[in-house]
Amino acid sequence: MLTSVDRLLFVRGVPIFKELRDDFLVRLASVMDELSFPTDHTIFTEGQEGRSLYIVVSGIVRVHLGDRDLAKLSQGACFGEMSLFDAEPRSASVTTCDPCECLMLTQQQLYDAIDETPGIAINIIRLLSRRTRELNQKLNSLEAARQSDAQLRNLGA
Repeated sequence: MLTSVDRLLFVRGVPIFKELRDDFLVRLASVMDELSFPTDHTIFTEGQEGRSLYIVVSGIVRVHLGDRDLAKLSQGACFGEMSLFDAEPRSASVTTCDPCECLMLTQQQLYDAIDETPGIAINIIRLLSRRTRELNQKLNSLEAARQSDAQLRNLGA
């Protein structure tokens, strides 16, 4: 378990909370739940309703669709944020790779935080945009590799 000072120091270093005032971060850090998960624990599955985001305090989690890994996230990374905004089911599953500690922020806590400090919404939008760009780059690379393979097969035919 993190002490209140350790929790504040940790939250201050999380990218979506950067540039936010310490007095706000103290309140936000104090309302987050701290959760512990064992290795190979599924935190949530694709299709589940989601009303919270998680921040990795320690350990590594993998974001996946079935057996296909989309990302591995470690200390300071957030996950689960999409469903907070669109009220849609979880778009992927998240499973621990080793024992993990996470902080959890509920939808209502986040909305209260945005009301008080709108900058947090901008930071989350930046995070979502960056992840979308990274996913697009991966898809483009896969498509280019697929086309290259098809060209090589056509040459060999």
